[in-house]
Amino acid sequence: MIKPLALTSALFLGLLTQANAAALNAERNISLALATDLASRTVAICQAAGHNVTVTVVDRAGIIKTVLRTDNAGPHTVKASEQKAFTALSTKTPSGQVMENSQKTPAANNLKDIPGFLLLGGGVPVKAGDEVVGAIGVAGAPGGHLDAQCATEALEQIKSQLK
Repeated sequence: MIKPLALTSALFLGLLTQANAAALNAERNISLALATDLASRTVAICQAAGHNVTVTVVDRAGIIKTVLRTDNAGPHTVKASEQKAFTALSTKTPSGQVMENSQKTPAANNLKDIPGFLLLGGGVPVKAGDEVVGAIGVAGAPGGHLDAQCATEALEQIKSQLK
């Protein structure tokens, strides 16, 4: 009688251990150093083009890692850059593309009602391979396409660090 009970207990403990191991995720995330580098490069690119912007980089959970606001960037750009980054992260799609999709597809029009979303260009996912590890949002250039262009150029500069 003791042997079957011991065997059952051992099997149960083995399954419990496997279940606990399976409950943990190993996820890559953008580091503070890389987020700061990306934001600095983006600011430099935008300023070289004559744009006063705010740049926000969020991690894979949508939590702010860094924010840089240039002198003379409008006060609205702080929240806008955060929301663009959050939109790009949440959808794993550039925020300008999300805006276009919502305009073309009536069923997607309600995306604008999701708290924290901003359907304007300037938010770009940060990917390591196919894995989204964060996002960048830029606001303040005279057009979301220009915000996105600054972010995309900066991402191109750091692509070797995203492997």
